[in-house]
Amino acid sequence: MKLVRDTWLIFQQEVGLMVRNPVMVAFSLAQPITYLVLFAPFLKVVMVDQGASSYADAYRIYVPGLFVAMGLFGGLFAGYGLLSALRAGIIDRCRVTPVSRTALLLGRALMHVCLNVVQAVIITLVALPFGLRVHLGNLLISYALLSVMVLLSTSISYDIALLVRNENSLGVLVNTVGQPISLLAGVLIPLVLAPLWIQQVAFWNPFAWATNGMRALFNGQIGQPVVWQGALIMIGLAAVSLVWSSHLFNREVS
Repeated sequence: MKLVRDTWLIFQQEVGLMVRNPVMVAFSLAQPITYLVLFAPFLKVVMVDQGASSYADAYRIYVPGLFVAMGLFGGLFAGYGLLSALRAGIIDRCRVTPVSRTALLLGRALMHVCLNVVQAVIITLVALPFGLRVHLGNLLISYALLSVMVLLSTSISYDIALLVRNENSLGVLVNTVGQPISLLAGVLIPLVLAPLWIQQVAFWNPFAWATNGMRALFNGQIGQPVVWQGALIMIGLAAVSLVWSSHLFNREVS
């Protein structure tokens, strides 16, 4: 119970800081909305042989991929905030309080989850006039899947940040890892259009499973095995990564 209470306190503090900086939130939405408006219509032509006969079909294909891209990159850059807090002495000041050290990390991670879910809701609302239609229950499940995805990518970013302890190195590693992962997840164009060898490589990409599961939800195919398979993969990897992040963080501040 103490961990839950402390996590909630840190989460409230981080959300409060985020709310005080609405410009940052607005700018973080600029790129997803630009892609939504300018890139998604291309899928109507590209995916016509795959059944995308209307703009509504194109957005049902693209919006889930956009969610995965947001969850991946939105979390991978979270390490910058952790390094900044460590350098500013914020974490050291928190050490003299009875707050759980794990909660210091988990509360910050949940703030990124909250931010990405809010962004996903806004993206959904923006996509509605373009023809996007999705069952409410499936949409809520996709938000839950996105939340786990953000926890995974955020914890990975924390792992890297705590290992390299340098913003420049973090940026290089995040971009080096993030770009191929997103491309091999089919976030822009479904992997069904990719050559066979790329599909075989993408089979080992956990975010590709999450993307396929998300698209199945948007297509109303909640019973497809890829939905629960993608969810289980994300949950398992997020749990392992969070435990490792907590270990590194506790060692760092001890």
